[in-house]
Parts: sequence; structure tokens; C-alpha cells
Amino acid sequence: MASFSYRGRDEKGALVSGVVEAASADSVATQLLGGGITPIAIDKAAVKASIELPPVLQQLMQKNVTLEELAMFCRQMYSLTRAGVVLNRSIRGLADSTKNERLREVLLEIEVALNSGVNLSTAMRRHGEIFNDMFINIVSVGENSGRLEAAFQQLSSYMELEKDTRRRIGAALRYPMFVLIALAAALVVLNIFVIPVFADLFENFGADLPWATKILIGMSSLFVNYWPLLLMITIGTIVGLRYYVNTEQGALRWDQYKLRIPFIGSILERALLARFGRSFALMLSAGVPLIQALELASQAVGNEYVGRSIRAMRESIQRGESLLRSAANTKMFTPLVLQMIQVGEETGQVDEMLVEVAAFYEQEVDYDLKNLASYIEPILIACIAGLVMILALGIFLPMWDMMSVMQG
Repeated sequence: MASFSYRGRDEKGALVSGVVEAASADSVATQLLGGGITPIAIDKAAVKASIELPPVLQQLMQKNVTLEELAMFCRQMYSLTRAGVVLNRSIRGLADSTKNERLREVLLEIEVALNSGVNLSTAMRRHGEIFNDMFINIVSVGENSGRLEAAFQQLSSYMELEKDTRRRIGAALRYPMFVLIALAAALVVLNIFVIPVFADLFENFGADLPWATKILIGMSSLFVNYWPLLLMITIGTIVGLRYYVNTEQGALRWDQYKLRIPFIGSILERALLARFGRSFALMLSAGVPLIQALELASQAVGNEYVGRSIRAMRESIQRGESLLRSAANTKMFTPLVLQMIQVGEETGQVDEMLVEVAAFYEQEVDYDLKNLASYIEPILIACIAGLVMILALGIFLPMWDMMSVMQG
């Protein structure tokens, strides 16, 4: 397929232009007329020589589409489809109104695909970096059932809840992270600028230094004399860890380790289980088959360790076991949650019971997040007190000894 640039007028007579990919100029004209654009000129676009950047640099330079922007897109699509606006016009209008350039490019490409006769879910599937498999499957079910506005309403509600959960977890972790970063910065400043001054002073007096002072001077000497090596080790460690985490085994180990962090791990685990309940219930209510819904839910949780347990549930169901038994075998759910799943299977309302499961976990997460600061504050205070004690013993004890010698 080749690229063609066009100029034309829309139904209101406004001049429009752009670039589309098609097999010939006649195909371009057909696409434009199908989209309500009368072509004036169609020319083959010149191929510009460009330097192909590595994929890593392309990802860094490319602006991502945030969860808030996707939630807004779903809300707007729900309103437009419910009002009966033609699909390609809805996509075009949202493309013109969005502020995210990346999302605008994607929506314009989807509009071109719609004008050429491709359905919405297929057009979205070409942009998997923006729309994940769960999103696309729910849209596909909405198209096939004639309830596309309901699909966008469900996606909008799900993303709003997901955004709120992420916001609460981020707000709860912001304070301890800020304290730890400030503590690390203070250690670097003390070791580079403050302690060397006292080290020279103590060396001139030739006093016998206590153990705390020797530790401080040794750390300071390490920072001052070997900072290039420390910087290289730090950067190498970060790059190596990121590379390892991106591997299949590394992602599994890292996601498993996160769930074992004191105080925070249990909160993250319940937040992930709430996300599983919401996404699984969303797909079941949208009409996605059970096996496929479990596979998509394992991807939606965003944790490889929990996702592997969910895929184990799928394999158990494929062997003929019930949802309750497969969920119990994972050892992830509490007896109360398993009872709710059992009731859902018996009454045929598994999706509604899963929504209740998600709400149950979200209430626990919200309660623990409110109390997280009271759990972590004593630990942070103890760390700061230990640092202050070492600094006081290391700096003031030799100074008191020197004052005693001078007075004696």
C-alpha cells in the first residue's frame, strides 16, 4: 500500500486535507466519499528519508495516553453513541478535540479505517499499545450485540474506579517515599560536604577517634574519592534490574517480591484482587466467554505472579472443575470471598458477586491505606533517629574530647 495526500471539502464545505494509505487513488476517493469528504486533489505522497530510531528511543520520545484520557474517551463515546451520532463522525470529533497528539493520530487512523469498511474493534486492534485486549474484546462484544454504548459505559466506569484506586495508593505511598528520598539526599550532602571538614579538623589534632567517627569518615572518603565508581555501579544496577524485570522470569520474581513487602505487600495484593474482580465481572457482563475472560483478566491485573494464578484457574476450568474449586486452589481468596463466588455460581449471577468481591477488597484497601501512615511513621522515625544518633556520636564526641584536652 502507498501513501496519498488529499485535499477536499467536508459536508459543511470546509477545506480539509490529510494523508491516507491505500492501494490506489481510486481507493482513496472511495474512502473519502464514504466519510463525507468530496476530494479535490489526490496525489501520491513523497517518501521522506528518515533515520530509524531504536524502539527504546521511540518509546521515550512518544507521549503515552494516560488512563484519565482513555476514561474521558470512553465517556464521550458513550454519550455520542447513545445520542445516535455516526461512529466515524464521533471519532473525528473526538480527534479534533483531544489535546494528546498521540491519541489524536490514533483516532484519525481509526477514522480512516472505519471509512474503508473496517469495524471499530478491528481498527482499534491495530493500536494495541493504546487499547489493550480487554478493551478491544468488550468493544467487539458491544458491536456484535448492538450495545456499543453499553460497552463504552462499562469501560468508562471500570477506568474511573481503576484511576481512583491508583490515586489512593499513590497518595498513601507519597509521604514515605518523600521521606526516604530526603534522607538519602541528606546522607549524600553530609558525606560530600560536611564530614570531610570535620575529618580534616580531627586529623590535625591527632585525636583517638571513636568507632562512630571512623565509620562516618570511611563513608565520606568512599563518596569523595570513589564517586565515579559509585555512580557507575548505581547506573549499572538500575539498568540491569530494569532489563531483568522486563524478562519473563524477572517480571515473575519482581511481582512476587512486591507482594511480600511489609505493610505494603498485602495492600497491593488486595488491590490486585479487586482489579481482577472488576475486570472479570466487566467481561462476563459484557458477554465475553468465561475462558477468554479469565485470560484477559490475567493480563488486566498488571502483575505476572497473580496473573499466573488466574491462568491456573482457567486451566482448572478447562479440565472441568468449577469456578469455586479453581479459585480455592489458588489460595488467593478468603473464605468469605469463596462463599460469594459459590453463591454466584448457584444463582447464575457470577458477575454481580464478583463486583461485590471487588467492592469488599476495595473497602479493605481503603481502610489500610488510611492507616498506612500510622504503621510506617514509627519505622521512619526510628531510621531518622538512628542516623541522627550516629552523626551526633561521630561528630560531637571527638569535639568534646578535644575541648577537654584544650581545657586541661
